[in-house]
Amino acid sequence: MSGYLKYVWRPVTGGRHAFPITATKTPPDEQVEAYCGAKAPAAELHDRSEVGWVREKSCMKCWHHLADNGP
Repeated sequence: MSGYLKYVWRPVTGGRHAFPITATKTPPDEQVEAYCGAKAPAAELHDRSEVGWVREKSCMKCWHHLADNGP
């Protein structure tokens, strides 16, 4: 098993969604897609506060995708 992070959770689009780690390197003006299919501007993945993270519920579609398929 690799010791490298393969995905990240970010509070965007009204929930906490899982994104491939490569999404964090996407230019801010481009769209990124979560494992559930939700799309958000890449800029929204950067500089999120822990308060925002705690307030949002995890997207169960993302969670199930990672649980069933791995990242």
